Amino acid sequence: QVQLVESGGGLVQPGGSLRLSCAASGSIFSINAMGWYRQAPEKERELVASITSGGNTNYADSVKGRFTISRDNAKNTVYLQMNSLKPEDTAVYYCNAERVLHGSPLRRTMGDYWGQGTQVTVSS
Repeated sequence: QVQLVESGGGLVQPGGSLRLSCAASGSIFSINAMGWYRQAPEKERELVASITSGGNTNYADSVKGRFTISRDNAKNTVYLQMNSLKPEDTAVYYCNAERVLHGSPLRRTMGDYWGQGTQVTVSS
């Protein structure tokens, strides 16, 4: 089975920075795309940023120029560097891994997986 474990959330003042990490574990052969989503209270989950195995990135307009997504394919880990944080960035941030190929050499399975979420609070 595949697990995604997130870390790095917390409380930060407006204008501050945080770095989120998400490590995927299990018998993984490859991961197509990894990304970060967030969900604020009473709002729908939204895409923050994503990155393909080839390094192509996509960002929500609200975070462009402030957040940077990166990925270590050898470690099956994705990072989100968040700078110039604003109160409206407050949310639970979820890691996502898309089209994860895993299992044994004779029995491979593909699926999408989510982390458990990490709280980011931006407040003075």
